[in-house]
Amino acid sequence: MPLYIGVMSGTSLDGLDIALIEQDPAINLIATRYIPMPAPLRTELLSLCASGPDEIARSAIAQQHWVTLAAQGIHALLDQHNLKPQDIHAIGSHGQTIRHEPARGFTVQIGNPALLTELTGITVVSDFRSRDVAAGGQGAPLVPAFHEALFGQHSGNRAVLNVGGFSNLSLIETGKPVAGFDCGPGNVLLDTWIHQQRGDHFDRDGQWAASGKVEPQLLKTLLSDPFFMATGPKSTGREVFNLGWLQQHLGGLPAYQPEDVQATLLELTALTIVKSLQTAQPQTETLLVCGGGAHNTTLMNRLDALLPATHVSSTGAYGVDPDWVEAMAFAWLAHCCLEGIAANRPSVTGARGLRVLGAIYPA
Repeated sequence: MPLYIGVMSGTSLDGLDIALIEQDPAINLIATRYIPMPAPLRTELLSLCASGPDEIARSAIAQQHWVTLAAQGIHALLDQHNLKPQDIHAIGSHGQTIRHEPARGFTVQIGNPALLTELTGITVVSDFRSRDVAAGGQGAPLVPAFHEALFGQHSGNRAVLNVGGFSNLSLIETGKPVAGFDCGPGNVLLDTWIHQQRGDHFDRDGQWAASGKVEPQLLKTLLSDPFFMATGPKSTGREVFNLGWLQQHLGGLPAYQPEDVQATLLELTALTIVKSLQTAQPQTETLLVCGGGAHNTTLMNRLDALLPATHVSSTGAYGVDPDWVEAMAFAWLAHCCLEGIAANRPSVTGARGLRVLGAIYPA
């Protein structure tokens, strides 16, 4: 059966996720590998999310480092499982998003797929967002069609929630096209704030947020952002929600304890998810959570409390490790591209129609 590899690094920039799947035609996760992001590369990729000096050359160099890291991880995964490059049908490489502005007609992911093909000897499919944006869509989220393929066989109203740097929902209802959109910040503000205040890259289990209290005035101010008033299709990124955005909202308000700001940011994540879900699919029976946020116990407990009529669980309860859903999705997107299968959903992105996504770099 065809084997595909998916590679992605998300907005949290903690590392590269590499997943090997078998398309049987059912989707089976065969193996995984995680590569931590070197601190200098992480710093450079973060800086490239905003305008700066010599950014064209800097982005070209940064993506060479990113690809070298990805290729090392792919070879290690193959060696571990006694596989050869010719055993793999293709690599689906998302690359690293450094700009996402569909309202201005562009999205930028760096990842030098030509170099990745050269370093691995495997066909690479990349640049999955651009075709949808060219067709008038948001280019994001990309995962709802994959979530439908993975979890669509279950009955009832289901939703799949990915909580990475940003949170996005896939709404799956029998007899209807899958819907989905970005809800807003997932971990991005939580990670940014704890890093500034304590030097940590993330709030393990949401413990620091749990030690604080929600500040209603700050929460109201944060929720006033126009993004939260809009309905889907919609997508967002670090261009909107970043440390500067948070500091702007903190300005003019009382000086809050840092842990109370963290608690309020977690409540912002939870409330924007819940409001989005209840507005778009009010009778949701099951909410399956994947991404790093699935490990945030405080967030998961809050979602459970805010959705008493909905069964909230990790995708692990359905046999799919929440840490690997997105990397699996890009392996599946590579399969769709090579088979000529449209993988965007106009009901999600607002594109003018179905499109085959990705650019192919043959081995």
